[in-house]
Amino acid sequence: MDTDAYIALRRLQNRYADIVTRRAWAELSEIFRPDCPLELELGDRSEVQVGPDAVGAFIGSSIEKFSFFQFVILNTVIEVDDAAGRAAARMYIHELRQQKDTGRRSDAYGVYHDRFERDASGRWWFALRRYGSFSRTAPQEAPEDQVVFPLPQTDLRTLLQEG
Repeated sequence: MDTDAYIALRRLQNRYADIVTRRAWAELSEIFRPDCPLELELGDRSEVQVGPDAVGAFIGSSIEKFSFFQFVILNTVIEVDDAAGRAAARMYIHELRQQKDTGRRSDAYGVYHDRFERDASGRWWFALRRYGSFSRTAPQEAPEDQVVFPLPQTDLRTLLQEG
């Protein structure tokens, strides 16, 4: 794998985590292609948001209820097709959260499957994002601490060829 591409892609992932933690939605346009879809499998529902403005509005409204929110990257695996100017990644995440209304802490775990594209200037962009939840804090009245969903899986080589 080309080290320069790997570092650029990790910087892009880190930038996303920073934007979400700071709730700096306008900055998503600096890392997302204008037509980048975010396909969401949330365990109990699915939806698609297209473009940085829609993605920012969706995430912003989803985390409004938290007085504390931090987006943490746990691990990532990246495949690069340097000749095609494409890459794909699997990025595991943890959201640390505290509810505004109750002060109760909650956690969410998920995985992003991403496709990246490099433009003519050599800059990498998010071109497709697929997010899947695989665990989150259960409602207070539930007998278990975490609700667990099947681990979302996508083959990175297949994702690299899509589009």
